[in-house]
Amino acid sequence: PLEEWYFELPIITRTYLTMVFAETLACQLKLVEVYQIHFSYDLVFGGGQYWRLITSFLYFGGFSIDFLFHMFFLVRYSRTLEEGYFRGRTADFAWMFVLAMTSITITPLLTPKSNSIPFLSSPLTFTLIYLWSRKNPEMRLQFFGLFVVSAAYLPWVFLGFSLVLHGVWPTADLVGLIVGHVYYFLDDVWPRGGGATAGNGFAERPRLV
Repeated sequence: PLEEWYFELPIITRTYLTMVFAETLACQLKLVEVYQIHFSYDLVFGGGQYWRLITSFLYFGGFSIDFLFHMFFLVRYSRTLEEGYFRGRTADFAWMFVLAMTSITITPLLTPKSNSIPFLSSPLTFTLIYLWSRKNPEMRLQFFGLFVVSAAYLPWVFLGFSLVLHGVWPTADLVGLIVGHVYYFLDDVWPRGGGATAGNGFAERPRLV
């Protein structure tokens, strides 16, 4: 059943999940140290360690209950986006990942502490959650069996939950929310409002991709 479930995942979601597990396993086995994969502007652009632009999006911490929760939300919202809104448009979904990852990399530069988010996987997951919530605003969800919330408010519920659970302002999640909102605006709102020509939103993938 697990193998069947794995191969039923759409290609982009499955590839990302596989890369996450591979990097986490490598860290768990001490084949790679965590300090070698975290994101740092100084190490990337000053030290030429460009692999961090990818590896920092693949680490959610070691294998634990928290890791499983992250995987659950990642697979759930990435899969439903890929099989729903992006159905039949795998290249567009891949391009969305590229835009989101690029934006998440740049956005912390606007904050007082540009290196305050060492791993960019959480903001990327939150971007997926935000986009899903905007594409399914009327859907009703039961949040951990405690209460029912409309999908449109799901990102804000997660922000509040993270704040209560960790006791610190969820900067990484906010970055993901901002990136998700900008993508949604450029891909959906702007074209519908006549701000782009013939359905060509600024978030549309280049024809070469």
